[in-house]
Amino acid sequence: MVVKPGPVLFSTLHLPQPASLASYESVGGYAALRRVVQEKVAPEDIIHEVKVSALRGRGGAGFPTGLKWSFMPRAFPGEKYLVCNSDEGEPGTFKDRDILRYNPHALIEGMAIAAYTLGAERGYNYIHGEIWDIYEHMERAVEEARAAGYLGERILGSEFSFHLHNHHGYGAYICGEETALLESIEGKKGQPRFKPPFPASFGLYGKPTTINNTETFASIPYIVREGGQKFLELGRPNNGGTKVFSVSGHVARPGNYEVGMGTPFAELLEMAGGVRGGRKLKAVIPGGSSTPVLPGEIMMGCTMDYDSIAKAGSMLGAGSVIVMDDSMCMVRALERLSYFYYEESCGQCTPCREGTGWLYRIIRRIEHGEGRHEDLQLLNDVAGNIGGRTICGLGDAAAAPVKSFLKHFGAEFEYHVRHKQCMV
Repeated sequence: MVVKPGPVLFSTLHLPQPASLASYESVGGYAALRRVVQEKVAPEDIIHEVKVSALRGRGGAGFPTGLKWSFMPRAFPGEKYLVCNSDEGEPGTFKDRDILRYNPHALIEGMAIAAYTLGAERGYNYIHGEIWDIYEHMERAVEEARAAGYLGERILGSEFSFHLHNHHGYGAYICGEETALLESIEGKKGQPRFKPPFPASFGLYGKPTTINNTETFASIPYIVREGGQKFLELGRPNNGGTKVFSVSGHVARPGNYEVGMGTPFAELLEMAGGVRGGRKLKAVIPGGSSTPVLPGEIMMGCTMDYDSIAKAGSMLGAGSVIVMDDSMCMVRALERLSYFYYEESCGQCTPCREGTGWLYRIIRRIEHGEGRHEDLQLLNDVAGNIGGRTICGLGDAAAAPVKSFLKHFGAEFEYHVRHKQCMV
């Protein structure tokens, strides 16, 4: 797999041991944390720089990070928590594990700065259970940072203390939802909570909690060290900085590519070697399997930022770009996606528990030559009865691909129903 270095997150890749503390320190690592704690930088100044940077949550929602941090009640008299969501279960997403693998100290420093800013003394990094080697790798990095005085009591001789713990899940997709993640850390069944209350007021163990994605935290040291304006200028207004895009599917060089926000999709596709075998681009899922699919011709006119992709009718999500060429049967692709959401529904909400099974069985029926004309309308009806009617977003994630595949590639579904075989 290719990893294309960028100026923020993969700056150590050219070094012999990119994940080591020594490599990270050699490129300015922990200088931001050292300045913050030793100069006693005001937390509100740090939040201001994060807001200036236009850093938006890299886990999928794209919520402004500085604004999210401002929700934490810093005057709360008891324990407050900081949580990193490294539960990377979205199909097509594999960027966070490479950050943990190649630059774990960027995450650790980012979390420590965030903890200082928000007044939290304890943090958890929740790692997807199916990447056990990454969990063990992070454990070694945390020990390394603790031994060097970057974690623990009285960090770098200051009054600030922060204890960071890695916590592994067991591979449940639903635990990527932030409140299900909190339930899992608490030792309960990983199921989403009703909101409100939101984690900022009632989170881990009922205490105020701020949750951000791996890539989001790993971007913080650069912002504090270089300034929010410089980070912003790496991207575009309202979409600051660089972003790691996981490009997979029918491309010559699948991998992670760190580029500035607002980079044209055509350039990103070229970095990944273009469509494999010189075939024609047919469709792209721009943000992971839960985001609406876009035809290739629409995607070629987009830039890789939240606003451009939203205007085109999809979402940037976690930046998980799934490319499909003209050999791909869209019915077969949707069957696979629908099976995933059917299997991963936690079963707490009836529309999702029952609806995801309906969607999968109908699409499977069409794919295997048993479809009926009325199935196409039934798919739209079932998807419409799931979206917006569940505690968390998994129901919407299951419905969005169905609606978008039918919208843009309905002719293939109709062909399947009439001719009992693929169009391609």
